[in-house]
Amino acid sequence: MAGYLTTHVLDTARGAPAAGLGVTLYRIEGGTRQEIARATTNADGRTDTPILPEARFAPGTYELLFAAGDYLRARGHDAPEPFFLDEIPIRFGMAEEAHYHVPLLLSPYGYATYRGS
Repeated sequence: MAGYLTTHVLDTARGAPAAGLGVTLYRIEGGTRQEIARATTNADGRTDTPILPEARFAPGTYELLFAAGDYLRARGHDAPEPFFLDEIPIRFGMAEEAHYHVPLLLSPYGYATYRGS
């Protein structure tokens, strides 16, 4: 099996998938960040296809950038600007060809992530 990357965002404050949240994937090489893909989460809080499909997979260091502030503003989150969480970067490594899944559990004042399955 070739490697690929998926993601999933759950809005823990609402107890529901985070639909409509923008996600950008970057590859990090030599201190430089290169955009690889952009996607928006669907009704299930997932991207419609892997954000990094098998055909484009390469081991290395990557960063997912989640547009949490835009998502929260669109849902009417009432907090002073700037929001506590606006953009959430998660930098991680993929060393072998495998399925990597990086979920985000999001609330207006905190988040968690882990390597999922």
